[in-house]
Amino acid sequence: MEQIAIGDSGLTTSRVGLGTWAIGGWMWGGTDEAQSIATIRAAVERGVTLIDTAPVYGFGRSEEIVGKALAEGGFRDKVQIATKVGLGWQDGRVYRDSRPARIRQEIEDSLRRLRTDAIDLYQVHWPDIETPFAETAQTLQALRREGKIRAIGVSNYSLAQMEAFRRVTRLDAVQPPYNLFEREIEADVLPYAANSRLTVLSYGALCRGLLSGRITSETTFDGDDLRNVDPKFQGHRLRQYVSAVDALKTLARERFGKSVLALAIRWVLDQGPTIALWGARHPGQLAPINEVDGWHIDAGTMRDIDAILKRCVTSPISPEFMAPPLRRASEKRLSAA
Repeated sequence: MEQIAIGDSGLTTSRVGLGTWAIGGWMWGGTDEAQSIATIRAAVERGVTLIDTAPVYGFGRSEEIVGKALAEGGFRDKVQIATKVGLGWQDGRVYRDSRPARIRQEIEDSLRRLRTDAIDLYQVHWPDIETPFAETAQTLQALRREGKIRAIGVSNYSLAQMEAFRRVTRLDAVQPPYNLFEREIEADVLPYAANSRLTVLSYGALCRGLLSGRITSETTFDGDDLRNVDPKFQGHRLRQYVSAVDALKTLARERFGKSVLALAIRWVLDQGPTIALWGARHPGQLAPINEVDGWHIDAGTMRDIDAILKRCVTSPISPEFMAPPLRRASEKRLSAA
């Protein structure tokens, strides 16, 4: 599998990483531990060496499952673990909190759940505008000096926020939403990363499953699945996106003999210093991973893809609905309830 350096950290990893939000179960209709462990092991056996997780994914459950799978399978020394910090929760509600004391608490909790003595890539999950970025950066810098983390990243940060962070400590990676349908970072974050030696971990590379090719305009979702509130999966907008996927399926098959899923992942990898995070919940979902390596999308096909999107998706939707509250006022209200 293709490899990429994580910034200037000295770490190198696969360009396809396993995303484990769904494995945590929260907002994905629950979790199956045995299936999840089998999925993690299948990913490693297929050459994936980056596992991306976060405390908020299942409120610790995803990290616990990742830690168990790697420890019991003897895989810890074969992978880089990327996890996150800076989101608190209470009664199932999430809020941003990157205060130094919170970070110090979270690092110990994550190390315990992940059954490791160091985290390879530690990322601030969302910018906390109530905590000076310098304080957050200084705390992560100290953790790196202490050997508890090896590389530092941020997620969902703007250019100005990354600049403020980098004035204090070296930044190795940035993790934004990025896929064929969600391309806002092309205006700023992506070129900035390329010019600043930052590696881009693209989350949602399959756009919550839209680009897997398995979702139709009649597909429904159970329980707390976030796609029940994602505007892309509602009414006429879902029909637009499904029509685009159908056209992309035909293009992928006729031009490359590939699935639309492979086309979507290859597209992300062909955009710059990128890693595509592939969310999977059972081993079978990883079967197409062999289709991704060894080819590229030519410039003419890139233009044809853009034309398909312009023709089919006339009212595109951003991923902003996933953002947690900007301020910790939610935490105060919850505490007073």
